[in-house]
Amino acid sequence: MKTSRVPVAAALAAGTVLALSGTAFAHVSVQPGEAAKGGYATINFKVPNERDNAATNQLEVNFPADKPLTSVMPQDIPGWTVTVEKTKLDKPLTVHGKQINEAVTKVTWTGGKIEPGKFQQFPVSVGKLPEDADQMVFKAIQTYDNGEVVRWIEETKEGAAEPQTPAPVLKLTAATGAGHHGGDKNADAKSTDKKDEHGKDGHDTAAAKSTDNTARALGVAGIVIGLGGVAFGVASRRRTS
Repeated sequence: MKTSRVPVAAALAAGTVLALSGTAFAHVSVQPGEAAKGGYATINFKVPNERDNAATNQLEVNFPADKPLTSVMPQDIPGWTVTVEKTKLDKPLTVHGKQINEAVTKVTWTGGKIEPGKFQQFPVSVGKLPEDADQMVFKAIQTYDNGEVVRWIEETKEGAAEPQTPAPVLKLTAATGAGHHGGDKNADAKSTDKKDEHGKDGHDTAAAKSTDNTARALGVAGIVIGLGGVAFGVASRRRTS
């Protein structure tokens, strides 16, 4: 009796794929993975627990010193304590006409727990994002309650395979106006131009026309039904006679 090698090879291949996919997707990451240059964004540092016998109880995220962010505001997370560290800038920055002398360099969350088989997102509002860069690398350090420390600090080189412990990366895309602080002024102007002399915009006018057409249709339908009733009554009388 011969044993086919195909099912065995397929099983080994499937196991390899599962193992590799588990490794690839179980690292600390930034979500969403991209934001507009020169704007403000809310990003989440997604932290999975990769251990079966320990819980994650601390996350430290280091912000790039060469691309300082003047606004970094973490969102409160129940059960976690957040600490924001700032460093004085060698060269002050001017943002919205105001001179900024320091920038956030590190944010640390402690006190909570990410149990085995679960993950936690750590939201942060950031800005103003640089306009002269294509990405920002945030080196993260994940600590477990058994003392183990995992350093997600390796930068992925272009054309090379992803490292074992890659650092979270935020891709920066071309600005579209809507992603900037204050929104698109041209869009607001266009919206204003669409308003009629009564102060109603195009949607309100369309809604009014739709309502008027509906009323007319109902009126015509009522007249038709009424005429049908009259005709029916006349016919009934003739039959009775």
